[in-house]
Order: sequence, then structure tokens, then C-alpha cells
Amino acid sequence: MTRMHRALLGTLGAALLLALAVLTPSLATRASACAFLRTPQAYEADSGRTAYFQAMDAAATDNIFPGDANFGMPAVEVGTRAGRQPGLHQMPPSLLRSIGWVESNLSMAARSVPFRSTGAALVSFDCGHGIMQITSGMTVPLGSNNQPTSAQSNIATHYVYNIARGAAMMAAKWNEAPELSPIAGTDTNSNPTIIENWYFALWRYNGFTGPGANISNHPLDPVFSNPREAWRCDGSQSRTRYPYQELIYGCLQNPPSYQGARLWTPVAASLPNLTQPQYFTPLSVQNFVFPYSGMDMPTPAPGHAEPAPNVPADFRARALGSPVPAVDGPPVQLRLDAGPAAAKATVRIRNGGTGILVWSATPSANWIVVDPPAGVSLGPDVPCDGASGCSPLTTITISMNPVLLPNAASSGTVTIAGTNAAGAPATVTVTVKADFDTGAPGTSRAY
Repeated sequence: MTRMHRALLGTLGAALLLALAVLTPSLATRASACAFLRTPQAYEADSGRTAYFQAMDAAATDNIFPGDANFGMPAVEVGTRAGRQPGLHQMPPSLLRSIGWVESNLSMAARSVPFRSTGAALVSFDCGHGIMQITSGMTVPLGSNNQPTSAQSNIATHYVYNIARGAAMMAAKWNEAPELSPIAGTDTNSNPTIIENWYFALWRYNGFTGPGANISNHPLDPVFSNPREAWRCDGSQSRTRYPYQELIYGCLQNPPSYQGARLWTPVAASLPNLTQPQYFTPLSVQNFVFPYSGMDMPTPAPGHAEPAPNVPADFRARALGSPVPAVDGPPVQLRLDAGPAAAKATVRIRNGGTGILVWSATPSANWIVVDPPAGVSLGPDVPCDGASGCSPLTTITISMNPVLLPNAASSGTVTIAGTNAAGAPATVTVTVKADFDTGAPGTSRAY
């Protein structure tokens, strides 16, 4: 299934859940859906993914959002089960590159969106968003007034936030050991700079599942052939025949290519040798039992330590910029008695500053329909390929759901706020007239 198909299914599924909630109010509190019922817009950077790799280096060393609860890198714990202690705020950035490829082909937007352009964000059928396919926290419940939160908007549309959230989640998966998962590296003090010691954390990123699960990631699950050839990361093998962590390590060693050039330099990594008892025994299916203490294992040999990358001191300032939201457009007047064109209106959102502005458009009433509900507008410093149709401005469409109109003549507002920018939000007034003659004098009805 392509990314385009997955995004389409996700959008249709979310719309169906909304319809059920409207028709049956009692379902509203029980329904689970993606944060955005309409697909937001995102920015797709350069084809070589240089911008994404720079963000991954910075996120892996906590050089973007230090201390932030959503996007900051937590202290990565060090030590074996008997003595786990907080360490550095750091992880191997090469793992983020490989995760991003396996999850999304390193894409922030849908397949149809050209590089250095904006368009429909990448959203999978299970609410995975963007490069790192962030699912946790990207479903309902939402924020105030049942609207997506600023964090959800930033993750869905801006690659820096998406990557930073993915890095923070990977560190959190690592830190779930030993309470919820095993430890790799009993002979190396579970040193997090060693790529092989992230074996169980990678397993958890995709789901710490085993035999009997719908999708198993256990290397000795009978559904997988053993022994099996290594994952080549070239599209010639079925990924359903491999545990997730083997996909990641395989792509590290055999990087994908774009237009004949590898996206990164191959990175050496070792998988547990399942013919050796120090790995076969802890990874036996019989040991896959909570709290998984019998699964602790030494570092897969040979281990490979990855040094911290050099991140320019001004990276955060350049990557995030100083976005300033601005709205072009008069108050919106909608009518149902003057043809389809009069039943909708457009408003343009622009970035008066620099960087990528993330904005959200929030209606004051449920009869006001805004599409897209969130997106990005580009500053002059962000590459925007006009030949591919890229525009730094964003146009949103405001229309109505006549079924939900409280009165034939109604009014409301759409609040447009920069979720990653300072400054007061802009408010667009929306009025609608749905009262018109139907052929019998003195009667009217709202459609």
C-alpha cells in the first residue's frame, strides 16, 4: 500500500468516525480518530533529505528543544538491570535516519507533494504522522474545545517538530527498560552510544510484540524463516517477513538511494547471532514473558559506537526561524441561494517572518468547515520551488455544513493562530444566509 493510499484511508476513516459521532451523540466520547478530520498541510524539504538529516543530528543530541516535555530529548539511562542511572541526553542519529526511511521513505508530506513544496501531510491509516510516523498523542482526545493541540499541529506539519518528537519517543522507549522491556548490553553497561544496544528500544518503537500478535517483531517467531538473509533495504524483499528492528539495522548498512546516490554513508551494525547461546537463549520464545528479565542479553558483536555529531550552534535559530502569522482576506459571507461559489470563500495565510510558520484554523461553531484545518506558510528563507507549484502562501477554504446551522442567518468566527510563533491570533468573521424563497410565499427553509 502506498503512502498516498494510506493517507486516503486514514482521512476517510476519520471522516466516517465523525459522521457516526454526529448521528449518534452517545458515540462521541467513545470514538477514536486521528487528531485532524481533514488532512493538514506540510512542507516537504529537499530530495537529498539534507534538512531532515541536520534536524536528526540536532534532535539526537538535544540541541533543538532542551527541557521541552514533548520535543526535548530526555536523559538516556545507562547501566544494567541492577543499577540503571540517567546519562546524557543523546542517542545515535543514524538510527533516526533509518527509522525515518522505514516508516515513511523520509517523507513529511504525501507522495504527490513535490520536494521543496507544500501539500497534504503524510497521515497513515492508523494516524501515523510525517517522517517518524508519530502515532502516540496524535489521536483524540484533543485540546480545548475538542480541537487539535499546538503540539499535534506542529508534529503533523513541521519536519523539525516531527523528528524531535520521534527522537524523544525513541529515548523514552529505551528508558522503559528494565521495567517494561529487556536490556541489551549486559557486558557494555548498556552504553547508549553503541548502536546494537538499541535493539529492544527499536523493537518497542514499532510494538513490543511476539508470537500470536497480528504483527510480530520477535526474531524467533515461527512466522519468520530462520535462518534468513539480511534485509537489503532496496525494495526487493517483503518487509512482512522481517522483525522491525532488522529492517532498521538492514537500512543502516544498506542505505536507500535517490537518483542513483545513497542518502547516507553505510553504518556498520550487528544483529544478535541466533546460532550462539548468549543470544538464542534470551531471545527464545519461552522468555517472552513480562517483565522480560530473562531476555537481557550482551551487546550483539561486534558492537559499534557512534560518536555525537557536531551540530552548529545556530542550527535551532536557522531551522525554526522567527515566523510571524498574517492573514489576508475580508470577513467571509456565505450564501446558499447564489450557487456553489457563494457557499464558500477563501482566506490566505502568510508568514511575515522567517522559517516555517505552523498555523491552525479553529472555527467557533461546528457548522463552519475549514479546509485544511492546519498547515504551513513559508518565510523567504525556506526553499520553495515555484516550478513545482510551491507557494509560500497558504489558502484555506471556509464553507458550511448546512445541516448543523442553528439559524437561517448565523454568524461565527475562524481563529487563525501560529502554533510555533508568538503574537496574537487573527480572527475572521463568518456570516451565513440560508433563508430564501422556496416557491411558496411566506415560507423558507434552510438547507
